[in-house]
Amino acid sequence: MPPTTKHTAALLGGVLLAVLTGCGTSAEKTNVQAVGSEAARPAEPDRVAPPAPPGLPGMPPVLDAKDVYAADRVGKLSPVVKDFPSRVYVPNTNSDTVSVIDPATYKVIKTIKVGRQPQHVVPSWDLKTLWVNNDIGDSLTALDPATGKTGRTVPVSDPYNLYFTPDGKYAVVMASMDRQLVFRDAHTMKTAKTVPVDCAGVNHADFSTDGRYFIVSCEFSGELLKVDTARMKVVAQQKLPLKGAMPQDVKLSPDGGTFYIADMIADGMWVLDGKKFTTPKLLRTGKGAHGLYVSRDSKEMYVSNRGEGSISVFDFAQRKLVKKWRLPGGGSPDMGGVSADGKVLWLSGRYNSEVYAIDTATGKQLARIPVGSGPHGLAVYPQPGRYSLGHTGVFR
Repeated sequence: MPPTTKHTAALLGGVLLAVLTGCGTSAEKTNVQAVGSEAARPAEPDRVAPPAPPGLPGMPPVLDAKDVYAADRVGKLSPVVKDFPSRVYVPNTNSDTVSVIDPATYKVIKTIKVGRQPQHVVPSWDLKTLWVNNDIGDSLTALDPATGKTGRTVPVSDPYNLYFTPDGKYAVVMASMDRQLVFRDAHTMKTAKTVPVDCAGVNHADFSTDGRYFIVSCEFSGELLKVDTARMKVVAQQKLPLKGAMPQDVKLSPDGGTFYIADMIADGMWVLDGKKFTTPKLLRTGKGAHGLYVSRDSKEMYVSNRGEGSISVFDFAQRKLVKKWRLPGGGSPDMGGVSADGKVLWLSGRYNSEVYAIDTATGKQLARIPVGSGPHGLAVYPQPGRYSLGHTGVFR
C-alpha cells in the first residue's frame, strides 16, 4: 500500500498451525487368506501417517499434514458462519466507510460509517466478528456478519492490520507507525504484551504450519521478521536483497515448506524458507505485486499486480507462474479474497474507487463495482475454514 498520512510518518522516521495436518489417507485393510490348511491371517491394522510435529499448544487438531488449507475447501463452512449472508466488505480508506456488496447482484447494498482511515476488514479467530481496522482513528470497529450491524468500537493505537495466533488466545496488531507488534486478548482486545520492532512499516504476516512462529513484512525498510508465537518475541530479522524493496502480503505454501512475500518494488514474490530463514529468492510476477490468495483446491495462488492491472496465477506443484489475467482497461487490483465456492476472486481497486470480481476459471472480469475512495483490504465473508488467522481472511 502507498504511504498514507501515518505511514508517511513511519517512512520518514526510518523508513504474524500447524497445517492443520493430520490424518493421511489410511491404507486399505488387507485380508490374506491361508493357503492349504493354514488358517486365515487376521487383517492388517490400518496404517496411520506419522503424526505431525507438535504444534503450538491450544491449536485445533491437525487435518492434513500435506495441506495447511485442507479446511478451506468448497462446502466446508463452519457451523458458526453457515447462516451468514454472503457479502463483500470493502474498507474505503479515504471515505472512512465500509461498502457492503451483495455478490449475487454485484451491487453495493449498504455503506457503513466507521473510524478514520479503515485499512482492512478482518474476521476474528472465532469467526463471529469482523473487525474494521481504523488506522488513523486508532480504533477497531466490530461488525456483526449475521446482521451487518456495527457493534462496539475499541480504542487501539495504530491498528494498520490485525492477525490472530493459531491457538485463538491473542490478536496481534500490526502497529506500523508505532513500530510495534501488540499482542492483545483476542476477545477483549486488552494489551497482553507490546513488542517493539527495529524495522519500519510492519504490515502483513502468516504463520508456520505448526503455528510456533510467523513471518512479518516491514514495507518501509524492506525487511522481514521471524517472530516466536508463544514467546511473543522477534527471533530473527533480515534485510531483503534489493535496494528499496517494499514487501507486502505474506502467504504460506500448502505444504508448509515455503513462505511467499509479495513485493511492490521488486515486482514479484520473495520465496523464503521460513524454518531456515535464509536469504529468499525473487520470482517476478508483475509490476506492483501486492496481494496473495490461495485457490480453494490449494493448487494455485493468485497474485494481484497493482501497478499493471493484472493478476498472475502461480502453480504450487510446478512452482512457477502459469497464467496472467489483465483487467480490461487496466486498474489497481489490491487486497481481497476468494468466494466460498472458489469461483470468484474479489479484489479492491485501490486507486480507482472500485472493486473487481474475476472468474477464477477463465480470468474474465465479471464485474467492476463503484465504491468509496481508496478501497483497500476487503473481506469476502463467510469463507470455509474452522478459524481465522486474520488479515482479510486467512483460514485454517
